[in-house]
Amino acid sequence: MQIQPPIINIFEKAVRKAGKTLLRDFGEIENLQIQSKNLGDFVTNADLKTEKVLLDTLKYYLPDVTYITEESGKIDGNNEIIVIDPIDGTTNFIHGIPIISIVIGRIKEGQITDGVIFNPVLNEFYWASKGKGAWCNNKRLRVSKRNNLIDCIIGTGIPHANRTYPNYLEEINSISKNCSGIRRLGSAAIDLAYVAAGKLDAFWERNLNIWDVSAGVILVLEAGGKVTKTDGTEWQIDSKDILVSNLNIHDIVKEKLDII
Repeated sequence: MQIQPPIINIFEKAVRKAGKTLLRDFGEIENLQIQSKNLGDFVTNADLKTEKVLLDTLKYYLPDVTYITEESGKIDGNNEIIVIDPIDGTTNFIHGIPIISIVIGRIKEGQITDGVIFNPVLNEFYWASKGKGAWCNNKRLRVSKRNNLIDCIIGTGIPHANRTYPNYLEEINSISKNCSGIRRLGSAAIDLAYVAAGKLDAFWERNLNIWDVSAGVILVLEAGGKVTKTDGTEWQIDSKDILVSNLNIHDIVKEKLDII
């Protein structure tokens, strides 16, 4: 069992404390007051409460860093950046679907170095640090070894409401007829964690933000996977699209997505 680095211990304290609050609200979905944010996107009281618990805990241990959160935006500090998504999978949460996560990522010198993804409903705690591997509940994670696309399950995010992009149906058709199935989980962080764990063989999506993928990227890399943009070029922290997979099928999936 890998000993968790100090930064991961801090992140774990934050997400487990926030997770207790989130779990209570998850059990009382009917009583939540939901207010509209953008079309197809919602923020709940639980979102805001969870973010506050995370920030309060993290600032106690890391008072000087810069924070970027989905709800509050940027809180300026030094050059080290902590990225927070209090509930990745808000729509799942609102509908009582237990595929949700609390996400924290750490960025130093433009690189993601550490991250955690915590699903409080399933009590799954994923973490990764550069050079320390990827882990879930003390179990080492590895990407899958499948090399035939027809045997693979591929994850994606389906555009909804005002989140649309051209050629998506063509991409789905190109991938689905060549693989064992496509999954849409509703939480990009969980999708990435599942690729790291070998449950999904690949995942692609567009129109994402850094808080959606920060922790997942380091998880996939530390689990032996590959991370690029959907066209195969280098993924960077300001990239809006992503393709992750095991090493064997990455180029194959990229080729299927290259339909324009």
